[in-house]
Amino acid sequence: MAKFFTLIVLGVVLGTSAFAQSGSVTGTVLDPEGNPVSFANVLLHSTADSSLVKAGFSDSKGVYNLAPVPEGQYFTRVSFVGYQSHQSEPFAVAKAEVSRPDVQMQEVSTEIKDVRITAEKPLVSVKPDMTVFNVAGTPNAIGENAFDLLRKAPGVMIDNYENIILLGKQGTRIYIDGKPSPLSAGDLANLLKSIQSDQIESFEIITNPSSKFDAEGNAGIINIKFKKDKNLGGNATLSGGYATQIYSKYNGSLSGNYRTKKFNAFGSYSIRNGRDWSYMDSYRTQPDAAGNLFGFDQESAVIFDQTSHNFRVGTDFFLNDKHTIGFTGSGFFSGGNITSTNWTNIYNLETATPNSILIADGTTDLNNANLNGNLNYRYDNGQGTTLNLDADYGTYDNDNNSIQPNVYFAPQLTSFLFENNFTSQTPVDINIYSFKADYERPFWQGKLGLGGKVSYVSTDAGFDLFNLVNGEEILDVNNSSLFNYTENINAAYANFQRQTGKWGWQVGLRAEQTNSIGELSALIPVSDSVVDLNYLNLFPSAGVTYSPSRINSFRLSYSRRIDRPRYQDLNPALQQLSELSFRRGNVRLTPQYTHNIQLTHTYKYTLNTTLSYSRTTDYFTNITSTEGERATFITLLNLSTRSVANLNVSYPRQITKWWSTYTNTGVTYVRNVADSADLALLTETQENFSVDINQWTWNIYHQSTFNLPAKFKLQLSGFYSSPSIWGANFRNRGFGGIEAGVTRRFFNDRATLKVALGDILYTMQWASNQELGDLNFFVTGGWESRRLRFNFSYLFGNNQMKASRKRKTGLEDLGDRAGSGGGNGPGQ
Repeated sequence: MAKFFTLIVLGVVLGTSAFAQSGSVTGTVLDPEGNPVSFANVLLHSTADSSLVKAGFSDSKGVYNLAPVPEGQYFTRVSFVGYQSHQSEPFAVAKAEVSRPDVQMQEVSTEIKDVRITAEKPLVSVKPDMTVFNVAGTPNAIGENAFDLLRKAPGVMIDNYENIILLGKQGTRIYIDGKPSPLSAGDLANLLKSIQSDQIESFEIITNPSSKFDAEGNAGIINIKFKKDKNLGGNATLSGGYATQIYSKYNGSLSGNYRTKKFNAFGSYSIRNGRDWSYMDSYRTQPDAAGNLFGFDQESAVIFDQTSHNFRVGTDFFLNDKHTIGFTGSGFFSGGNITSTNWTNIYNLETATPNSILIADGTTDLNNANLNGNLNYRYDNGQGTTLNLDADYGTYDNDNNSIQPNVYFAPQLTSFLFENNFTSQTPVDINIYSFKADYERPFWQGKLGLGGKVSYVSTDAGFDLFNLVNGEEILDVNNSSLFNYTENINAAYANFQRQTGKWGWQVGLRAEQTNSIGELSALIPVSDSVVDLNYLNLFPSAGVTYSPSRINSFRLSYSRRIDRPRYQDLNPALQQLSELSFRRGNVRLTPQYTHNIQLTHTYKYTLNTTLSYSRTTDYFTNITSTEGERATFITLLNLSTRSVANLNVSYPRQITKWWSTYTNTGVTYVRNVADSADLALLTETQENFSVDINQWTWNIYHQSTFNLPAKFKLQLSGFYSSPSIWGANFRNRGFGGIEAGVTRRFFNDRATLKVALGDILYTMQWASNQELGDLNFFVTGGWESRRLRFNFSYLFGNNQMKASRKRKTGLEDLGDRAGSGGGNGPGQ
């Protein structure tokens, strides 16, 4: 360490000496209106051979200072995104400071078709309609997956039960290359965990979408952009990774691209294999029919052994300068099993004596498949008139079979008491069809957008429960059923935007008509077996932007949004998870509606501050209640209202040439309100109380990146979230973690080796508690969060970069609504 600091001091002394014997070049970079331009690239070249002598950038006042500069003849080149590059006339430098005339940049007036990337993208880019989180190549993306990377995105939190929260709100829509993934929370988490970090380019965060987007999703949209369609000629990238803590995990991926002037083809394949371990311990108290209070102390652990496969293929045919036809296909296949251990000590708290012990070690075989196809046509006349047509089809096939023994023993395992064992089969088939059209053209010195969409969904969800008696499976006719659900949504929208000087505005209206019918077929008839809904909703949106200068911009926006229940959440059939806990659907669940308003300020293209407020009516969320004397169940209910206020600040900063940072922090206030009528569906005993809970939550994420000698790069990051609310009325304990990663490039930057250690202090363990009537529930949990990860990748072929066309497909109103089950939570 002493030698290291000695070298630093020596470098400073030598640099100071060199500066004293040489000259310097200073100047100021201005925008077309005369305002300073921060972080403009300034390059000093020798006039003799145009070689680069010195590189720098302008500061917050637009001033640059290049030093030391030896005597000679030079010229400067100044560049900044959105402006034409500026090259100066030759000038001389002697042993003195040379002050150059101000450089006034000019806006780019022509479209740039070919781009060669020569510098790293900023970690966070703030755009008028979205925030872009560029994760490609960052050391903390080492060996990670899309789900883990989402924890680091601006304004994003992932709670204890793997629900994605954006600016303090649940209901975030996840898109993959412009296409939403129509999966349940649990299945979506598994899908994102199978997508490796080296395939991801960036996350696009759209918190208040315009009427062009589907109205689904009250919190906004996060679009995961893959690395694809960007290279001239042919190329391929091969990578492999390994991670370990309790169990080992392996992953590998292969992606390729081939492009000519008339044709483009791309594809990727990835595989993940390994075991994942997690635990959840709980303690709850609830009374029996006689009023005696019982306690249930449960310890459980789960081993998830899974092999998953992901693939994506696509083609684009450039018929001419105006017409393009493209096809994309993708798939996700996974198979494996879940092995759970479950031990519950049951106490009679009135007599303070042990009652019994339940051992419920179960297994579940999993087989999930998903296929999606998209056919796209695009017309672009090059003068602002475009037409996009998309036809989509998606199919989802989930087939899960479970064995759940429930064996009761006397206290201290002194004798066997009795057992209730069962098996279950839960096949789910979902088919989704959609067609959409988007048309834009110049109108009234602005841009007018018109479009429409038709979608159709059919769902068949079976649930067969068998009691195991003397090794024989006997169908439980009371709890076996088939749930059929169909849904048709017809939508049309109009949107207009215009820029006038420093002011810009946008206004839009979207209409969505929903026709749905759910039918429960059971051997023993039940109430509410058929629910038929037809409704028409209007969703306005509006926004105003104001840019008083190049370094300040403001945006005020409003939108009305909807969230429809996931298909399986409507299924009223019981889905037992153990003898003492199960999930129950709610056929009476209705859509929730949200009003969002948001004010955003961007300063110097880096400091981004957002103040938002939303109010949701008929808010549906998870709640846990009692069933009988000993069991609990989890379901979704419509609460009266949910109010969320959030202040979020993100700030990327270049401290020195070798040290850059990114910090994101936010404060959120949440209030959930439900009266006795909302809770009447739980049990008859729950009708005389209500829910009125609120919580202030603070969270922060910080990341520092260090460019080290010999092509090494080090990254340190950490996050913390203070206590928060989950579901209707669970209070989460605060938690956080820190991690470190290092990367090095080899073979002319074609090969990359990465190593990272996550949750170094092993602090990402969570805890929650709920009080609802006579039920008191406390639960804790965790997973293999402290993992050592290795990843190696190599690029074959041409690495010249070219911009690609952006595409969005038509499955935009169905995300996060299909699949075989919900996310994890208390009582499961």
